[in-house]
Amino acid sequence: MKAMILAAGRGERMRPLTDHLPKPLLKVAGIPLIEYHIKKLANIGVSDIVINLAWLGECIVEYLQNGEKFGVNIQYSWEKDGALETAGGIIKALPKLAEKNEPFLVVNGDIYIDYDFSQLPKLTEQQQAHLWLVDNPAHNLSGDFFLKDGELQNKQQAEMKGETALQQHCFTFSGIGLYRPSLFQAYLDNKVMPLAPILKAAMEKQQISGEKLSGLWTDVGTPERLQQLNKHIQGKG
Repeated sequence: MKAMILAAGRGERMRPLTDHLPKPLLKVAGIPLIEYHIKKLANIGVSDIVINLAWLGECIVEYLQNGEKFGVNIQYSWEKDGALETAGGIIKALPKLAEKNEPFLVVNGDIYIDYDFSQLPKLTEQQQAHLWLVDNPAHNLSGDFFLKDGELQNKQQAEMKGETALQQHCFTFSGIGLYRPSLFQAYLDNKVMPLAPILKAAMEKQQISGEKLSGLWTDVGTPERLQQLNKHIQGKG
């Protein structure tokens, strides 16, 4: 299996911390966020990793180089004209990721997790993706997707079916997903594209499975969240 770490974002809400350092290189307990992901992937035998780059991407290349010091092989997918959003970045990197229609793992570079990736699911032929969800954080209280019997539905889809009772099972997307290359096949001509419309279209066809992520998860989206996370980790130590 191959993996991709999304690292091209500008990190506007993290300014001034990201004025001279890309978000994935911000440190938690003295270690850059992206390094945690690489080590977790290496621990489960994922040796081929693609990282997309835009804002201050050269800093990431300088730090990680070819990945040899972490026991992996890193390729870079540059987005020279600016970040292409999540789906656009994945589509641009597909030639480096796609092997037949084998699933690949994608992880946001600006999240912190203590999940170890050792229990990855097997996608059925019908399933185009598997997403990990978390309890809704303060900055996204209404959630993103419904989870029912291991299948994901978007809000509009569930409401059209009159399944308002599912509201208690609406969770936030963690930024971790397992995807088949074929999920993006119809969108290959799109350069800049968010991921949500692609996922919602596949959910309507009952092609997306999901599960609740166990353990600690933080979207390190603001300096305050980074500070709180470091305080929490240091407190555990």
